Amino acid sequence: MKKQIKLGLSLIALISTSYGFAQEQGTIEFISEELSSVINKDAKVEKIVDGCQFTEGPLWIEKEKMLLFSDVPANTIYKWTEAKGKEVYLKPSGYTASESRGGFMGSNGLYLSKKGELLIAQHGDRRVAKMDAPLNAPQTNYVTVAGEYGGKKLNSPNDLVVSDSGDLYFTDPMYGFEKGMNDPKKEISFQGVYKMDKQGKVTLQDDAIPQPNGLAIFPDKKTMIVASTDGPDKGWFLYDIDKDGSLKNKRVFYNVAQEKGMGGCDGLKIDKSGNVYATGPDGVWIFTKEAKLIGRIKFSRLSVANLAFSPDEKTMYITATNNVFRLKMK
Repeated sequence: MKKQIKLGLSLIALISTSYGFAQEQGTIEFISEELSSVINKDAKVEKIVDGCQFTEGPLWIEKEKMLLFSDVPANTIYKWTEAKGKEVYLKPSGYTASESRGGFMGSNGLYLSKKGELLIAQHGDRRVAKMDAPLNAPQTNYVTVAGEYGGKKLNSPNDLVVSDSGDLYFTDPMYGFEKGMNDPKKEISFQGVYKMDKQGKVTLQDDAIPQPNGLAIFPDKKTMIVASTDGPDKGWFLYDIDKDGSLKNKRVFYNVAQEKGMGGCDGLKIDKSGNVYATGPDGVWIFTKEAKLIGRIKFSRLSVANLAFSPDEKTMYITATNNVFRLKMK
């Protein structure tokens, strides 16, 4: 979620042609031949969903053969299947109060726990919640997982991940507020990266990123990456994960503050080899674990928000403005 959304979904970003492959609405740019180990050179980007307001938080549910994703302003989680296409899965998805409001009030990031529970970053209700219903029989019954820090209500949780040890990490920017940074309902002065342990204790891990966004844990289980959406630190930071789960030794992974393309740094995922797929200016940026840029999936008129993989990592789903795209990588 970003300021750029409000400023210009009609702006046309630059489309790279070097080593590019023209697609339906995307271009795969092979900056390094290393990219061909994860994406075939004849791979195609295809649109599978359109007509939404702003798509986010894609999550593939293998057992149900369905893709879930958030439409944040519509306060709806949709499901997509090959057989039936787009259908409403949960509504309301992120704002359940009776008082009418607008803005980015719905769900954002979605996560499937090891127990098979759907965890939801809810902008409007300002919490991380759990759907209290089976995945194949969804109900708008939500249980708060994390809603406060230091006795104050969270801003608007955006993305989340759970470690193998059971610690929940989540980012808490301010995109869910109708009046932005100066909204009178805002109780916490900063935008934080948090950890909640298995006992339910929420601890602040970083309060120095202006708008923290997507986050993921590397396969080594010892390193985390967090996106910084805008400003001079626009890009991605790395942290070491300490024995107690705390984030230490913050450092820059890659900075894109000088890039002029459309969109900020938002959702991201890491594959089993440690390659990073991170949404940023003009699309998806693909790095090795050593922060070497090996390719991009570029979009001309869309703000790309997030992505998800199938379990075999052969298919990528991309949420971009009012659409969802599929890329059969291998």
